[in-house]
Amino acid sequence: MARLRYGTTEARWVLLVTVLGSGMVFLDGTVVNIAVPAIGRDLHASIAGVQWVLDAYLVVLSALLLLGGALGDRYGRRRVFLVGLCAFTASSVLCGVAPNLDLLVAARALEGAGGALLVPGSLAILSSVFDEDDRRRAIGAWSGLAGVSTAIAPLIGGWLTDAVSWRAIFLLNVPLAAAAVAFLHHVPETRDPEATGRPDVPGALVASMALGAMTAGLIEQVWWLEGVAVALVVCFVIIERTVANPLLPLEVFRSMQFTGANLTTLAVYGALGGVMFLVVVNLEVVLGYSAVGAGSSLLPITLLMLVLSPRMGQLSQRIGPRLPMTVGPLVVAAGTLLLALATPGHSYLRGVLPGVVTFGLGLSITVGPLTGTVLAAVEGRHVGVASGVNNAVSRVAGLVAVAVLPVVTHMGSRLDRGGVAHGYREAMVLSAVVAAVGGIVAALTIRSAVGVAPTLHPATQPCHDPSRSGRAPG
Repeated sequence: MARLRYGTTEARWVLLVTVLGSGMVFLDGTVVNIAVPAIGRDLHASIAGVQWVLDAYLVVLSALLLLGGALGDRYGRRRVFLVGLCAFTASSVLCGVAPNLDLLVAARALEGAGGALLVPGSLAILSSVFDEDDRRRAIGAWSGLAGVSTAIAPLIGGWLTDAVSWRAIFLLNVPLAAAAVAFLHHVPETRDPEATGRPDVPGALVASMALGAMTAGLIEQVWWLEGVAVALVVCFVIIERTVANPLLPLEVFRSMQFTGANLTTLAVYGALGGVMFLVVVNLEVVLGYSAVGAGSSLLPITLLMLVLSPRMGQLSQRIGPRLPMTVGPLVVAAGTLLLALATPGHSYLRGVLPGVVTFGLGLSITVGPLTGTVLAAVEGRHVGVASGVNNAVSRVAGLVAVAVLPVVTHMGSRLDRGGVAHGYREAMVLSAVVAAVGGIVAALTIRSAVGVAPTLHPATQPCHDPSRSGRAPG
């Protein structure tokens, strides 16, 4: 198959399809935060109930990311991408018409399964169909365009929730998916000829059960489930050590650089998950913001990341990743502490904007160097699975934050003004501490030497691709 060159008509079609598919996943990962109070009111949900609306999606998406990529490698990336589109769209419709909380949570879990096919499938398609010289540029364009969906999600979610209903934020996926399917014939089918044998389905199932047990134990405060989660993690490690084609080759964790970068990811994205969940709830429930007002208030974070993250990635190539990965989480912590001022009696300019800007600046300093460090810390044959692990860790961090913070800050069982106001400041302080720990971990584990991401084997080792099963190229 002739490789596509960036800028050609066919290349634009492929980029459009992959952005539409993965953009829906990123959109639904953040847009629901804005609708949480409306969902709680409409479905008479407790705090635990709305936590499940967010975390059911993240649990399944996090656990199945690597399996989704492995399925595409073996059975055809376009084919698996199409299956993901259909599954994601059908489950989005179920979310939009769900008559009660239980069905909404179940549909969100199905959305996560569809998303686990779309995100790694998008990256694998780009890596396999673009010419080697244009691959990084294509993936960079995909990252930027897909990132726009994350940037505008709070605003779109707020407007749809206020003007129509929270249900409309899920039904929005239908026309996006229809457009992706209509243009899918422009995407050539590819698969990895080196990917043989059965995918590691047992490992994926055990990982899903472990995350589910951990999340259920935290949200419902059923602590014996945490013991079940630990036992399942042990089983997962045993499976990965014994199967022929493991989803997660455990040797990647021998690198202190890789392990440290992922621990930093866990801390920073844990703080991000707590902020994106509780700041929005606080603004709407306690301070009386409309949904669109709460969504608009967070736009500076995403705008700063879109503008500054690429530049910080370039800077880290010159000075090394240790300094920005140490300073960035500390700035995130400072921004989180400032967001604790978003309480009654403070205006947006005094109580919200300083924290939002500082938080966004800290993320911008951190994210670019963090991604480059993860990829540079492993051998070239493991760079795909390294990216997948980092992607999953960031999502797990978010789901843990959403599950833990309302419990440890004693917000109560209802999503009401008194409960949220009671625990909000404490939640922000805890999130700030977690982010600061991330900076300390980076200072202790990340080398200051400048690292360059390894050169990838064309067609078989995607750049920054969470779809890979960790199999070495031929």
